[in-house]
Amino acid sequence: MLKQAVAHYHELLEDFAIADASQRQLDEGLERNRLIFGGRRLSPYLRPHFVTEEDWTRAIAICETVWSALQKVKDAAIGNDAMLDELGITAIEKDLVSINPKYRQVSPTARLDSFLTENAYSFVELNGESPAGIAFADSATEIFMNLPVMKKFAERYDVRGLEGSSKMLDVLLAAHEEFLGHKPEKKPVIAIVDLRDLPTQKEFELFRDYFEANGCTSIICSPDELEFDGERLYAKGIQIDIVYKRLLVNEYLPIMETYPALLDAYRAGAICMVNSFQSKLIHKKAVFAVLTNEKYADLFTESELEAIKKHVPWTRKFREEKTFNGGEEIDLVEWTRRNKNKLVLKPNDDYGGHGIYIGWISDAAEWEEAMKIALANEDYLVQERVETSKEVFPMVFNEQQPFAFVEQLVDLDPLLFNGVVGSAFTRLSSSELANVSSGGGMVPTFIIKEKDL
Repeated sequence: MLKQAVAHYHELLEDFAIADASQRQLDEGLERNRLIFGGRRLSPYLRPHFVTEEDWTRAIAICETVWSALQKVKDAAIGNDAMLDELGITAIEKDLVSINPKYRQVSPTARLDSFLTENAYSFVELNGESPAGIAFADSATEIFMNLPVMKKFAERYDVRGLEGSSKMLDVLLAAHEEFLGHKPEKKPVIAIVDLRDLPTQKEFELFRDYFEANGCTSIICSPDELEFDGERLYAKGIQIDIVYKRLLVNEYLPIMETYPALLDAYRAGAICMVNSFQSKLIHKKAVFAVLTNEKYADLFTESELEAIKKHVPWTRKFREEKTFNGGEEIDLVEWTRRNKNKLVLKPNDDYGGHGIYIGWISDAAEWEEAMKIALANEDYLVQERVETSKEVFPMVFNEQQPFAFVEQLVDLDPLLFNGVVGSAFTRLSSSELANVSSGGGMVPTFIIKEKDL
């Protein structure tokens, strides 16, 4: 059914009037709704990503099962130096994760990056610290739902968009209530905190407007604008109740001593911060090495172990050691050397596709050099290749050139709110890395089924 639906959508674009009107409306909507990332279209495509109701229901169940296992990794890691070392938590990060955020959920907002194919559903990474794209995806959903081609498509198929901004606000308010231990008397003030002049600034504006429209005073600010008087945190003279932390720990560490107000207020329990510094525990890519290592199996239930085995790629911290793969003991370095065609080396704590070495597109010399770099770094992972998803999308290049059908890597990104899947979007790329910050694009994810006739 899915292939037939995609083929029908593409056939509709053969009508020049429909295609031209849809492209013009898309561009107008992207500009109006601030869907511009680093000066370029965030969604340079004329089709959303379609997922069937059946596949979406299955993906939700798998995501939430794996998430319950991730929460257990957090619970096991707090106060456990051996587990913290296995995750690659540094000395300064150990101090940060030891601070009690006053709510239990490790990452109230999170994103699981995955590939959905006819044969498999596999996770490749987890953004548990500060997942971007929620508000962007909501705006894109609105734009795509109203395109002329989509309206024509909806005559044959039931189409359901997804929405996350309301769930993000609910998460912030729920975390704040748990933090206080009671329901607040008035709506809290929310500060969206990150560095200045980032490409995601437009998304912060979308969130600010949404929070304000729903009764919560909201400001966008950077760490240097925060002031802590020992009791309350302020920005631009406004007292803050909730920090929606979009600032990554790796970006805060170099400036933490210069601008300590955020940390001081958090340590003093003066603010509710979402996500907290404890989210670093599962944001480290080594969390997959914990999930897939037999020696940690006692942490998880049978259903969690089954989901991990089927959907989480085998992963290990890359170092000189003996370990197990498929029940067989291996020398990890030598095994990695021999099996490059099914492996990737990636840094434990980076984003944007930086520092990743893909074995199946590397020759022997390149792979050997990658291994040397990874061993010297001492904080790399080796991970088995998963079956990726590729589809053809109508891609828009510029105003003068009509769209063209281009094969894209399709990365489905379910969004979890307090461990429950509430939305999703899809990242597309012409390369092996589906990453917006490294040149990819995104489209909304639409759930479809055939109309009952």
